[in-house]
Amino acid sequence: MNQIYEPIRYPMETPPLEGEAIEVAEGVLWIRMPLPMVLDHVNCYALDDGDSWTIVDTGFNSRRSRAIWEKLLSGPLNGKPIGRVIVTHHHPDHVGLAGWFQKEHGAELVATRTAWLFSRMLTLDDQSLPTDETVAHWRAAGMDAEILAKRAAERPFNFADIVYPMPLGFKRIKEGDQITIGGREWDIHIGNGHAPEHSTFWSKDCSLVLAGDQILPSISSNIGVYATEPDADPVGDWLEACERLKHYAREDHLVLGGHKLPFTGLPVRMRQLIDNHHGALVRLVDHLDTPKTAAECFAPLFKRTIDEGTYGLALVESLAHLNHLYQQGDITRTRRDDGAWLWHTDR
Repeated sequence: MNQIYEPIRYPMETPPLEGEAIEVAEGVLWIRMPLPMVLDHVNCYALDDGDSWTIVDTGFNSRRSRAIWEKLLSGPLNGKPIGRVIVTHHHPDHVGLAGWFQKEHGAELVATRTAWLFSRMLTLDDQSLPTDETVAHWRAAGMDAEILAKRAAERPFNFADIVYPMPLGFKRIKEGDQITIGGREWDIHIGNGHAPEHSTFWSKDCSLVLAGDQILPSISSNIGVYATEPDADPVGDWLEACERLKHYAREDHLVLGGHKLPFTGLPVRMRQLIDNHHGALVRLVDHLDTPKTAAECFAPLFKRTIDEGTYGLALVESLAHLNHLYQQGDITRTRRDDGAWLWHTDR
């Protein structure tokens, strides 16, 4: 008999205002930091360690973000020091102010080795124009010619623009470790796909899960392929992680994610996170009855209009799904004269 799971629910439907915090469990504060993009926020959490706080994720490095944290420190955080910063993964909305907390507040940084290495490497990689490898990667994906010409001539996204310089030194966490945060013991389980070695924390003493972007309630975490590893299979990594993490999911878990609202109904959400990508892969195979570039594969993957602002994320996610099908042997590819890959099925 199939087990019937509870649907996803949102116990707290109103997020905290800027510079304020909501207590979601004893000694656990939910904080929101603004982001200058369509997804206009990142969730951060402060856990009370008694004589200090542990912060989980930080927001971008900006004058506004630092001012908000200063307001939080003197307000909801009651003037207590920040003892640790835990970074769930290396993306700048999560690691942006980790170095600031280290340098200005003396906090210890806790992260997986890959998250720390990526963060520190990328803050040191300052580019005035996209690299030749990046432009070739865009061309191989069939990027729209006008968008490619524009992006090839302008300053690209630079990690260092929104991530505070990171001092040397961190404390490594890995799969199977345990950690004490906020008077609770937590099991550490590592996800992948959205970011390599993404840490999640599962309380042994209550029903809390600190999930970062590995488990989000109402949006799909971006899964992309970049010039740094053009043959990567992050969709395969994502599916493996979801299949493994779903066995820890309970109905009573309150999931504290990196975006949107805290939620319950984790078993259902884990099933959705897996099924959504399997469904996208089936639609993509059907779409490839004639050869297409990655840029011509948005329709079967996304349920929204892809404009110039979302084009880059859509392109890398399209590549991720194509790479997965190719490495599974479900599709083939050939080079077009202009360097773009044409992907197709022989069915």
